Amino acid sequence: MKRSGSSPGAGVDAYSACSECLRRSWLIGRLGSWIQVVVDDRDGHRIPELLRLESEDLVHSVAAKQADEMLDWNQSLTEGEMRTAIINADCWACCRHDENFPEGFDDGADAPVILIGRGGGTRLSELRLGNSVTVVGARKATGYGLEVAASIGREVASASLNVISGMALGIDGAAHRGALERGLTVAVLGCGADRPYPASHTRLYRQILERGLIISEMPPGADAWRWSFPARNRIMAALSGMTIVVEAAWRSGSLITAEMAYDAGRDVGAVPGPVTAGAAAGTNELISSGAALIRGGQDVLDRMLGVGATQTLFGPELKPGEREVLEAVESGCRTVDEIAGRLGSSAADLAMILARLEVCGYLRGSVVGTWSRTSLAAYPSPGVQ
Repeated sequence: MKRSGSSPGAGVDAYSACSECLRRSWLIGRLGSWIQVVVDDRDGHRIPELLRLESEDLVHSVAAKQADEMLDWNQSLTEGEMRTAIINADCWACCRHDENFPEGFDDGADAPVILIGRGGGTRLSELRLGNSVTVVGARKATGYGLEVAASIGREVASASLNVISGMALGIDGAAHRGALERGLTVAVLGCGADRPYPASHTRLYRQILERGLIISEMPPGADAWRWSFPARNRIMAALSGMTIVVEAAWRSGSLITAEMAYDAGRDVGAVPGPVTAGAAAGTNELISSGAALIRGGQDVLDRMLGVGATQTLFGPELKPGEREVLEAVESGCRTVDEIAGRLGSSAADLAMILARLEVCGYLRGSVVGTWSRTSLAAYPSPGVQ
């Protein structure tokens, strides 16, 4: 029989998961509202602890009065109807019994038993601890945080490593977009993999489908709940060898991801920020507590691949006059007039140079006409090693 719903690039299809693991996904999706009621910060009620329970125990823990009815419904699901739902959603499925299941789930007690996803930009089996990096951070990110996240995504992807994030607003989206400029990226969702979430990231969702993977442990069509996000965070933390937090305030969900990464025995890094900035309070605390200090993609590559294993990633070679403009911005000049006063150049000439430096990725212009430096390393001057 011809199998539909396949994704050759992913190496899996609608038939790469067994029926019992498929039932587990459908059960979690059905229990969404009940889990939302009982999950909290008490021992035994945290989402990783709940999701590591066997199916029968999970149902009795979150929906005791409906337990028999829920378990009967779950067992009545036929393999055919579940696989048909996956195919109709243009998804594939892979469970822990398949050789393509990612190695990052081998050592986690609360790891998902199944992934349902879309896309074929890479093979699921190629998501390994040594070649995957998770990047997370605040939804309400600063311009600094967005630039650093995009730069990390870009540089890590340039080294052929997988960039994993949650497709949320802010840091997640920036990391995905940066990675797509140079390579591929993987989005882990807290709803069904067939649903762009948030809806404002529909275009990004489509771009990731073309050049990466969208994955979830939820069945097609499943809604996102508040508990879905820490649930998907544990997946992101387990999949990669290192989790990077770019910006995070106190009690941020990104800090929970970092804690999950620590618990899974993974490396954790954080990007420093101003000590007076609330958006950097969480990341600065992580660094103070021992997380690796991450100034850009090169620090990530040094941690993942070893110092010296990769060369520093530079932007395009600078043309005459451009290095002086770049240095002027680095010294604090923010407007064309300030740069002109420092260099003695005409505003018209500077406007052309600034525009090219922005296209090359060295500068970022604002709507009010100010300029700021990005984290992209400048191409060395002739004779500089």
